[in-house]
Amino acid sequence: MNPQRPETAAASAPASGWAIELEKINKRFGAVHANKDIDLKVQRGSIHGIVGENGAGKSTLMSILYGFYTADSGTIRVNGTQHAITDSRHALALGIGMVHQHFMLVDNFTVLENVVLGAEDSGLLKPSLDRARQELDRLEHEYDLEVDPDATIEDISVGQQQRVEILKALYRGAETLILDEPTGVLTPKEADDLFRVLRTLREQGKTVILITHKLREIMAITDSVSVMRQGEMVATLETAKTNPEEIAELMVGRRVLLRVEKGPANPGKTLLEVQDLVVTDDMGVPRVKGVSFSVRSGEIIGIAGVSGNGQSELLESISGMRDQKAGTVILNGQPLSLAGDDGAARARAAGLAHVPEDRQRMGLVTNFAEWENAILGYQDSPEYGAGALLDIAAAKQAAAKHIELFDVRPANINLKTSLFSGGNQQKIVLAREMERDPDVLVIGQPTRGVDIGAIEFIHKEIIKMRDEGKAILLVSVELDEIRSLADRILVMFDGVIVGEADPATATEGELGLMMAGINNKTAPRGLGIAEQGPLP
Repeated sequence: MNPQRPETAAASAPASGWAIELEKINKRFGAVHANKDIDLKVQRGSIHGIVGENGAGKSTLMSILYGFYTADSGTIRVNGTQHAITDSRHALALGIGMVHQHFMLVDNFTVLENVVLGAEDSGLLKPSLDRARQELDRLEHEYDLEVDPDATIEDISVGQQQRVEILKALYRGAETLILDEPTGVLTPKEADDLFRVLRTLREQGKTVILITHKLREIMAITDSVSVMRQGEMVATLETAKTNPEEIAELMVGRRVLLRVEKGPANPGKTLLEVQDLVVTDDMGVPRVKGVSFSVRSGEIIGIAGVSGNGQSELLESISGMRDQKAGTVILNGQPLSLAGDDGAARARAAGLAHVPEDRQRMGLVTNFAEWENAILGYQDSPEYGAGALLDIAAAKQAAAKHIELFDVRPANINLKTSLFSGGNQQKIVLAREMERDPDVLVIGQPTRGVDIGAIEFIHKEIIKMRDEGKAILLVSVELDEIRSLADRILVMFDGVIVGEADPATATEGELGLMMAGINNKTAPRGLGIAEQGPLP
């Protein structure tokens, strides 16, 4: 059946003050007990956060609620009435919508077409679009979600695309909205706009379930928060009566350092220099436009910016994975020849290690075992054999050492990498690159999708390398991470370095303005996030 329209979706009078009640939910995937007797109650008209480490079971639990998975046992009640949710269309008919971390939009369709797609109410498209346009106009004004219905998805910002996903759910009659890591690709300003929308939804009686690993957001926007650990629900707290330290300790099972502890940098000679670099994407469109900067030994240069402004192409070019159109990359005083299919190998041989932004697509072969990924790119090194013969015993010994040093779980070198959680996959890549003792480490999104315990560990390792005299170029969309780790911050917008900032003095608002292409030296005060207050 088609997802039901707002006026026909199941909307009987609520029989309970709870929008969602889950009782004794169990779900196994083979030997993995992903959800263990989970109880969860979400009050109607509230914003409820769910946090937990990677592999804690929170996504599995929400997938059961949204109908992606079926629970092995347990009870689901929506507005006090018990239901066996069979699929996502059933969930939508019950008023449950979900906005995924990676948007489910057709790039060359308009906003209106994306909203209607799959929810057409007749065999003729034009009447469906006409009725949808009227309903979309009502929803946009009621929930402060203005977006041009005739704009093509690929032509609007990431923040606006997220609004389209929310409008899609509301158009289908969602009363309870699940958002999975919604701010991961947003600027600070866009994140502020999103939270204003969520507050409006709450004021209009909607229920929001927010999955996020950002404790600052939990504290700023939620009414209550549930904490999961190792497949179990360990606590549900009123947000106003807790703090980030308590939540983090519940998540990990131990005290967690939420701030990066580091001493002052002691920069030495320049190890990496980029001169007038121009890089194009796969379609030949310039993405890096004459960028120049340098990184010295013993310092971390952080590049901030909204995803899609040239950072990815910059890292890929410096590491030899993408050809340069123009410009020079100099390592240890020697220009690097990075062109061709073996450019990355030449960069590694010259002392540059690279942790790519997308660990699964570019950092790992997920069908390979952990020990095979642990030597990926370095398999021709002398310690792993000579010629065509691979010393498997030596490779496995090195992998076991990496697992121990970086606390990779489970500690099984023969397990396929696809079966490790995202945080542990990241540790496998980090161990492989960091343990090569490079002169320069180029690292993209070091903690994307990584839980608090692993973030703490990764940050310590990066600082350790800096203090050992390595030059580190760090790209992250997380401003808190950039400000905590970097000794100098460069901001990229539309392929250009638009400004440099001192992390000790730069406000989030000033950095956010630069990320939007506005130079912080000329922008009026009072427009940034920091000046407005935290997440207003």
